[in-house]
Amino acid sequence: MSIEEVLRKHEMLNIAHRGARSLAPENTLAAAARALAAGSHMWELDVGMTRDGELVVIHDSTLQRTSNARTVFPRRRPWNLHDFTLDEIRCLDFGSWFIHEDPFREIGRGGISRFEIEGFPGLHAPTLAEALDFTRGHRWCVNVEIKDLTGTPGHGIVVKEVASLVHSMGVRGSVLISSFNHDYLEEARHIDSDLHLGVLTSRRLRDPLMLLRRLGALSYHPRISALAPGDARMLQSEGFHTLAWVANDNEAFMRLRQERVRGIFTDFPQRLAAFLNEAP
Repeated sequence: MSIEEVLRKHEMLNIAHRGARSLAPENTLAAAARALAAGSHMWELDVGMTRDGELVVIHDSTLQRTSNARTVFPRRRPWNLHDFTLDEIRCLDFGSWFIHEDPFREIGRGGISRFEIEGFPGLHAPTLAEALDFTRGHRWCVNVEIKDLTGTPGHGIVVKEVASLVHSMGVRGSVLISSFNHDYLEEARHIDSDLHLGVLTSRRLRDPLMLLRRLGALSYHPRISALAPGDARMLQSEGFHTLAWVANDNEAFMRLRQERVRGIFTDFPQRLAAFLNEAP
């Protein structure tokens, strides 16, 4: 299903932030599967680049928080993603930390089954190709956030590599590419005029409409605190969609719905699905 079809079909999109990261280790295919089962209309992932130029789905610039890199490679401090090859990253466990940390307290409250928990140790960080293949196989959609790689070897090639992969896999219609680095979005637009682009921001922009028009973007992705009253309605009237991040409770869902936001990035897609099912 394409991004346009999903937007036409649903008044508000349930977008699983890094997958259902409250229910499974973030940015893994397990988190994607849980998001799909929870009723998300699409999922969001983060893409960085390895030392050997491979696109891998990891949020942080380092491997420290979500893997056992410190144990496997104790002498590689500070464990920067761009200092490791894909083969080295394949050696790491991206699931066990979630059991130990229980970051959203879902294990403690019984929201995750023992069977699911037993599957977390040893989870890999997927390549972007694997994540796109999962999305395509389930006729789903995905927001690919290109991390800002300024100052790393991948900076000059990451946009081209992402765009090339999306094209070669034939998934352009179901992929929304976003970034906080708006130069990346401009580059993506020059590479492929048909790519769907989303403008990410954590601060309030003076004129988001002008920026969206200049980039030929599909959507505006503000942090909730950066969404000015009336912006979503104004942008919708001009043909642009506002997808806000990150909301995790019904009070925030309701407020954003009243603002006419078209989609919400959430760590709890199961909660947002229940809210949307109950909403009149």
